[in-house]
Amino acid sequence: MKTFFLLTTITLSLLIIFLILIQGRGAGLGSFWGGGGEFYQTRRGIEKLTFVLTIIFVFLFFIVSVLNLIIGR
Repeated sequence: MKTFFLLTTITLSLLIIFLILIQGRGAGLGSFWGGGGEFYQTRRGIEKLTFVLTIIFVFLFFIVSVLNLIIGR
């Protein structure tokens, strides 16, 4: 069981790192493929999806870490 929690924690952490890196600070995914992004706009489409997935994975990471702490004793 401890191995399962360890592998889940590693997988979630890698997914969180990847999602944070592709978001880009204030630039959005438009500039990732060469778009300008000179003005502020709300998150739409894939940008909103990556933002929501990041929040979900961070929450899951927290839950799995707490479970690993409780059950891993």
